[in-house]
Amino acid sequence: MARKQFTTKRERFQVLAENRTNNTIHAIRILSHCSNKSLYEYTSEEIDKIFNAIEEALGEAKMQFKDKKKDRFKL
Repeated sequence: MARKQFTTKRERFQVLAENRTNNTIHAIRILSHCSNKSLYEYTSEEIDKIFNAIEEALGEAKMQFKDKKKDRFKL
């Protein structure tokens, strides 16, 4: 199967970002299926760990999109 050839960087970004965002949302929805207490047993501490990890990863990803200009040392 051949890879799709993108005509512009913008097109590549849009296609990949949409696919990856939809995959992420789908994975979060699948994770929520574990909330069924009649099928699963878990503690509030475990839930906190899960969502802290997700929030940390989301924050790191968001920072990647921020301005990457680093403060340079000046005298």
